[in-house]
Formats: sequence, structure tokens, C-alpha cells
Amino acid sequence: MTQLTAPQHTATDPSSDPVRWKILVVLLIAVFMSLMSVSVVNVALASIQDALDASQSDIQWVLSGYALTFGVVLVSAGRAGDLMGRGGFFILGVTLFTLASVAAGLAPDAHWLNAARFVQGVGSGFVNPQAVGMIQQYFQGSERGRAFGFFGTTVGVSVAIGPILGGLLIELGGAELGWRLTFLINVPMGLLTIVLALLWFPRPLIHKPKSQHHQGLSSLDPVGALLLGLGVLAVLYPFVETDPSGLLWMLFPAGLLLFYLWARWERWYTRRGYSPMVDLKIFATSSYRNGSIIMTLYFLGMTSVWVLIPLYVQQGLGFSAFEAGMVGIPSALLSAYSANWAGKRVNYYGRKIVIGGLGFAIFGLLCSVAVVLLHEYLGISIWWLLLSLAFFGLGQGSVISPNQTLTLAEVPLAYAGSSGAIMQTGQRIGTSVGIAVITAIVFAVRPYTTWSIAVSLGLLTVTLIILLALAMAFKDLRDRRVL
Repeated sequence: MTQLTAPQHTATDPSSDPVRWKILVVLLIAVFMSLMSVSVVNVALASIQDALDASQSDIQWVLSGYALTFGVVLVSAGRAGDLMGRGGFFILGVTLFTLASVAAGLAPDAHWLNAARFVQGVGSGFVNPQAVGMIQQYFQGSERGRAFGFFGTTVGVSVAIGPILGGLLIELGGAELGWRLTFLINVPMGLLTIVLALLWFPRPLIHKPKSQHHQGLSSLDPVGALLLGLGVLAVLYPFVETDPSGLLWMLFPAGLLLFYLWARWERWYTRRGYSPMVDLKIFATSSYRNGSIIMTLYFLGMTSVWVLIPLYVQQGLGFSAFEAGMVGIPSALLSAYSANWAGKRVNYYGRKIVIGGLGFAIFGLLCSVAVVLLHEYLGISIWWLLLSLAFFGLGQGSVISPNQTLTLAEVPLAYAGSSGAIMQTGQRIGTSVGIAVITAIVFAVRPYTTWSIAVSLGLLTVTLIILLALAMAFKDLRDRRVL
């Protein structure tokens, strides 16, 4: 049998390796698969509930279980990839995700489906920090901005295609088969990703740390991984639970305490000469600290928009799920375009691109509020939301990828995966907390007013949160000028 051979990256400078663009293709296929899977499943929830006779709680966990395990394993998987080889852990993550997609597509009941979704979340948690770390590893300077721009374009396209593809698969496959196809479609993409990774990723896929005083299990910092994982679990769980009790909310302060203990442990671990899970000195770097806060605040608000708008047009206006998905398509496509545009120019304009993107997002939100209220009181067409949300999409593409490039620019390569994963963990926490809080505000006022007023209040809350992110972006711009 002929053994697979792969190009060897330059020992001194992986960013000069000509295979780096092929590596990026592999990374983007996996990112496309995992994100499209999320947006496809959103459309399929009603069909899943009918086909499996699932409860509302079961359906909630189809989404929440994935988000929970994804957030919990991110940083540990990122650090493991930093130490032992990002390529090997990337392939492991894609393999887990693909096998879990088969299990989900063949699920006989809701419990089986949710177990498969938990494993899918673990797979994505392994893939994402390796993708960010490998972009850091193989691209530098303006090329890194372009690579993250392609990353953002992939995000936009996958989000746009997901609802349409999901609706088409359910239409073609019918009530029983259609929703299963939304999971099984991941299988050919997963297999393609694994084959291309084995062909193109440099050897070795797994390596040993070169300059650690302590190696083996201690270099993975198992206590730090446990403390951080439990902290993320405790913080996220009350927000993803369908109907959390008062006692369950005690997990939130317990999670904050675990974060504090984790930080203390990391400092102690470092002083003892071990390799910490995360080098906390990176938070002294203003670009990383400010960028991580911007990203967390942005996701705290932004993701709620794509919950509120479908809720409004379906429950408030009686649109179908397919029509609701159409409302966001111009926004997603313009997000993909602006991510690519901004990625090519982020090294020249720097934080000004993020500030401009946040300004577009705020303008789009305020215009969307105007459309909703004018539809309610003057009867203008609600389809003007396509235009107002398009401005929001332009902003979204100009914020996420450029901010990622700027935030990670000064992070040491040895901590690229875990540092990127810390930032992504902030995104996951921001997403879960934001959706829970903002939808709670909308449903709290809904009995006393119309859908239009309730959703407008939710969108204005999102606007205030993004204004905080804008203030932090201006702070970072000022800090960079001081330096």
C-alpha cells in the first residue's frame, strides 16, 4: 500500500510554506460544515419535534447541548493542539463531528439525537481553536488579514445558505427523511475534509513540546482544564436550560468563583515552572484584552438579532420558516463580502475598520427598529427589513474577522490555539447570556404590548450593547496611538 506523503513545512518559518493556502481550504471546509449545520438545524426544529414526538425541552436541547459542550471544551482543545499538534486534533474534531452527524441523522428518538448533538459540540470545540491557531501559524502580516477575511466570508456564506438548504432538504425529503438529511449532509463534507487534511497537512500531525521544563500530562494542565471547563459549564448552564429554577441560577456565581480559582491556579502553575493552560500575561497586552472584550460585547448583542427577527416575522406576522430565512439572506451575503474586503485592508486601517463596522451595525439596527414601527403604524412593507438588516450585515463582516486579526496579532504562536479559544469562549458566553436576557426582556413586555413594540425594545437593547463595544473599540484605538 502506498503511504500518504505530505509537504513538510519550513522549520523556521511555516508562513513561507507554499502549502498554506491548501491548508486554509481544508480549514474553511470544516468551518463551513460546522456553521451551516447550526443554521440548517434551526430550520429543521419543527420537523424534528413532529417526527420524534419530542417535547419542547428536548428541542431546546438540540440547540443548547451543542452550544454547551462546544463552549466547555474550546480552551482545553486549543491548548492540546498548541502542545501536541494542531493538525492531529483538527482531524480528530472533524472525525467526531462527522460520526456524530451520522448518529444524529439516524436517531430513533430525541434522547439519541441530543446525545449525538453533545458529541457534535465536542467535535466543533476541537476544530475551531485549531483552525484559528493554524491561521496564526501559517499566515503573517497582510496575508493573515486576508486569511481571516476568507474565514469571515465562509461564516457569512454558510449562515446564508443554511436556512435555504434546510428548507429545500425538508421539502425534498418529506416530514420523516428531510430533517435527517440536514444532519447527514455533513458526512460527505466531513469525509472530504479528512481526506484533504491527510493529504495536505504537514507531518508530523502530532508533535512533542520542544521547550517545556515539564512535559507529559502536566504540560496539558489538567487541573486548569477542569476548573475552566466546570466554570464555563456553570456559567452557561442556567442560560441554555429551557426553564431554569431559582436554585439553578446559583450556578452562575459558582461559575464566576471557578473562573477566579482557575486564574489563581494558572499563576501558581506558572510560578512552579509548568506550562499553563493559558499564559495570563496575554491579558496585559492591551490589543488582546480590548479585542476580547469587544468580541464578547458584540456577540452579547449581535446573535440575539437573528433570534428576534425570525420570532417577529413568524409569530408576529405569520411568515413561514422559509420566508423568515429569506429576510436574513442579503445581510449574510453582505457580511461575507465585507469580511473579505475588510480582511484585505485591516493591516492598513487597523481598528478604524472595526469602528466603522460597529457604526454600520448600529445604523442597521436603528433602521430596523424604524421599519418595524412604521410597518405597525403606517403600514409600510416589512420587506424593507432586507435593506436595513443589510447594513447590519455589512457591519458584521467588518467587525468579526478584522477584530480577530487585531486581537491575536501580538499573541505568541505557542499559545495561538488556547488564546483564540479564550476569545471564542467569550463569544459563546456572550451569545448564550445575550439571547437569554434579551429574549426574556421581549417576552416579559409582550403580554402588555404588540410584537412590534416588544421586538423594537429588544433591538434597542442590542443597540446599547453594541454601543458599549464601540466605546471599547475607540479605547483600543486610543491605546494603540499612545503606544
